Amino acid sequence: MEDSLSQKDIKEKSEEEMIEQAFQGLLNDYLATKHRKRVEIITKAFNFANQAHKGVKRRSGEPYILHPIAVAKIVCNEIGLGSTSICAALLHDVVEDTDYTVEDIDNIFGPKIAQIVDGLTKIAGGIFGDHASAQAENFKKLLLTMSDDIRVILIKIADRLHNMRTLGSMLPNKQFKIAGETLYIYAPLANRLGLNKIKTELENLSFRYEHPEEYREIEEKLQETAVERDKVFKEFTTPIQEQLDKMGLKYRIMARVKSIYSIWNKMQTKHVPFEEIYDLLAVRIIFEPRNPDEELNDCFDIYVSISKIYKPHPDRLRDWVSHPKANGYQALHVTLMGNNGQWIEVQIRSERMDDVAEQGFAAHWKYKEGGGSEDEGELEKWLKTIKEILDDPQPDAIDFLDTIKLNLFASEIFVFTPKGELKTMPQNSTALDFAFSLHTDIGSHCIGAKVNHKLVPLSHKLQSGDQVEILTSKSQRVQPQWEVFATTAKARAKIAAILRKEQRSNQKKGEKLLNEFLKNEDTRLEDIIMEKLCKLHNMRNFEEFLASIGSGKILLGDADRNTIKEKQGTNWKKYLTFSFGGNKEVKVPEMEKLLPAPLTEKINPKQVLKLTDEDIQKKYIMADCCHPIPGDDVLGYIDENERVIIHKRQCPVAARLKSSYGNRILATEWDTHKGLSCLVNIYIKGIDSMGLLNEVTQVISRQLNVNIRKLTIETNDGIFEGNIQLYVHDVDDVKKICNNLKLVQNIKQVTRVEG
Repeated sequence: MEDSLSQKDIKEKSEEEMIEQAFQGLLNDYLATKHRKRVEIITKAFNFANQAHKGVKRRSGEPYILHPIAVAKIVCNEIGLGSTSICAALLHDVVEDTDYTVEDIDNIFGPKIAQIVDGLTKIAGGIFGDHASAQAENFKKLLLTMSDDIRVILIKIADRLHNMRTLGSMLPNKQFKIAGETLYIYAPLANRLGLNKIKTELENLSFRYEHPEEYREIEEKLQETAVERDKVFKEFTTPIQEQLDKMGLKYRIMARVKSIYSIWNKMQTKHVPFEEIYDLLAVRIIFEPRNPDEELNDCFDIYVSISKIYKPHPDRLRDWVSHPKANGYQALHVTLMGNNGQWIEVQIRSERMDDVAEQGFAAHWKYKEGGGSEDEGELEKWLKTIKEILDDPQPDAIDFLDTIKLNLFASEIFVFTPKGELKTMPQNSTALDFAFSLHTDIGSHCIGAKVNHKLVPLSHKLQSGDQVEILTSKSQRVQPQWEVFATTAKARAKIAAILRKEQRSNQKKGEKLLNEFLKNEDTRLEDIIMEKLCKLHNMRNFEEFLASIGSGKILLGDADRNTIKEKQGTNWKKYLTFSFGGNKEVKVPEMEKLLPAPLTEKINPKQVLKLTDEDIQKKYIMADCCHPIPGDDVLGYIDENERVIIHKRQCPVAARLKSSYGNRILATEWDTHKGLSCLVNIYIKGIDSMGLLNEVTQVISRQLNVNIRKLTIETNDGIFEGNIQLYVHDVDDVKKICNNLKLVQNIKQVTRVEG
């Protein structure tokens, strides 16, 4: 007994030492910053959190308190925040996981820290109803608090980064949920706040858990090509260094290699192999200005001097120095032709600009007195947009996340008002977006625009440098099709809110007219009548039918009378339509032929679901949106009808499901034995030559014994492009086919594509 007790004591003592060491490390990091040295309050927050989490372990087995300490370290070192944020990071799980309340935090640490901790605490219940996504709810709460204090979101991103770094100890289905959420929400958020380093790490970590094999492959290829890259970097930068030395500048030159996730993304979007990604290497010149007022001039002086050594690409000068991005990013990007015949991007930035690029808005605080930043205008504007979106709650959790995302991914263009005022708009903005950015009234009454004094429709896409004048009319009303060509979150949210308001008022009007009509026919409104009338007018649902009556699109008359008076009983259920797999609507009777019955046995989400040949045919649904085949990286999703739908992990529909319905995600693995035939599409491109088609079919049918279902080839100016639809057993077959086709002399590109 004594022996086991002493073992326990030893373990506790070593854990206490580990915790103390971790906290000491945090304090040392904090003392090395330029912030005011408020060690006392940080120590108080640590002692409070340590006591609150005492005895609690993380899934990995280590004491729980190490997580808040790690988050506080990220907040301090990688985001550059001060004592208030460090305290909030140390306390961020106390309210959620222990009996302490936000009031307790307020009493001990004051209202500011309490407000931030409250913003970081997950919420119970929600505004989207029972079926809603808890993730969208928590995200919404986060945004509400964030619009009062930006530090809430910065600490949340730090929390997410540490969770991603320790994701290995989680169950596989949780890994997919968290990695999916991270790619969908947190990486774009980090990007929008200028946290470039963190954004890249979040993307890479998510990708590593979702596609481990592809991650490893790219990592290995990067290692194999590292020596060659170093050689190119050295040769390219030697003459640049000589030139900068002559200018008498203090500088450093760094090689920046494209991140693994960015490489993979480019391979997917451009349908090219790793070997055809030519912009793996970029060069960064970071300098100290000769004096602070000359910072911008120094950037352009460096550009002029290096473009005497190498020829610059005429269309690829990006001036983020004169016009910083909305997240505060400043740099001059120029693409130069190296001696090896490849374009290399050079990023020129001062030490200050580099800090802002890596640490985002928080870095601004280092460079100014008094703790506020004059450069926060763009951030304020963005937060204001988010506040406006939150004022009109979206009825659907996924719609809400999508609306916010529209603004997160935005790159900027610069447009001018008729009076010459500069406005920053997201890329791909239309004249309609611009109208709504000026004022909701201008947006809802606009009839057209003049861009550079020429009349254009509302759907016209704006370019950087355009001068835009909006034309309005009092009689104009918001049109439903506007939702299609509005691209900014603000415009979309406003249009949807106005249309919803109109729809509600039309529904009320329609309901009144329908009740009067039915009263005259001496009939009561029943389910069966609703379904008959919806079918007669080809309406998707009864609400749409009522709104159409109210707006005058449908006039009730003889056809409706005859439909109501039809005597035969109708099974109204057969008119309901379902949408599944993301893009296909099927009537219920058809659908019942197509889909397996709901699962009778209960699935344990904590276990990995094995996908066998028989199960795929009888039990599970292969999603229509991404057509997974055995060997693809996939996951399962349990829908409302308790059916399991299998999606590719990178499928856009799956990305939304992971973020919004993470608790229904299943980890899956294939256990198939080439018993299935699956349809895939292969895209080929190359130089047209005699007998090429014959060679292609020989490789596929004879060598690999695969059935071709459809083959289309088009030739244009000596270049051919083709699509081959064929039956395969799994991903290995696809790889073998692609590799063999690449060996055909004139085929230059072979890749699997979606249908």
